[in-house]
Amino acid sequence: MSRAVDIFVATVVGLGLWQGAVWLLAPPPFILPPPLKVFETLVSSRVLLAENAWVTVLEVLIGLALGVVLGSATAIGLAMSDWARKVTMPMLVFSQAIPVFAIAPLLTLWFGYGLGSKIVMTLLIIYFPVTSSFYDGLSRTDRGALDLARSMNATPWRTLWHLRVPLALPSLSSGLRMAAVYAPIGAVIGEWVGASRGLGYLMLLANGRAKTDLMFASLLVLAVFTILLHAAVNRLADRIDRYATGA
Repeated sequence: MSRAVDIFVATVVGLGLWQGAVWLLAPPPFILPPPLKVFETLVSSRVLLAENAWVTVLEVLIGLALGVVLGSATAIGLAMSDWARKVTMPMLVFSQAIPVFAIAPLLTLWFGYGLGSKIVMTLLIIYFPVTSSFYDGLSRTDRGALDLARSMNATPWRTLWHLRVPLALPSLSSGLRMAAVYAPIGAVIGEWVGASRGLGYLMLLANGRAKTDLMFASLLVLAVFTILLHAAVNRLADRIDRYATGA
């Protein structure tokens, strides 16, 4: 309940600052539309916004699911194999040195203008946070617990599934929380580069036609979706943490 109150207060304060800037600076509506105008656009263009938001939601959810699965599998592989660490870790670090904007046109070229390129972009932008967070947890298993498992003749795989993974779940939860915030960014970047549907596409379309109110409305829809996604993932992460601690 307190979290909902905090969000409500932050929203009211943000709208107040926005309206105050409109009154104080008096910019043209195509530069900074007032909140009421944006709300009217939200209502009048609700069908258009809903159709494009659904596309972005699909891209984000599919990319998020794939990124979490692949990132978790990679972290487990890194934790279990010295060879995998030597080969894969430099590649992971190198991948983060390449700006996502630089590879977005390539992904559009390879996977087309549909959902595929946006899903891959979403996957790539959350893959490293999930992998690094989970791997960090797997590599920090208490040494005493590992020694105890070895003294009981536990195999490496049994040690992994019954000891290392449960103890590393809080680290995976941290990665999930970051992924929930980054995932919409990946989808929108992909839509900016090349798309015919989605909130990112709608923002570019509105900007090109000087419909700033529609662009702000698209941004608000994206922000609300991101907040809801983060809240849902955060609740899931809290359950994972409670399971890991036995609470």
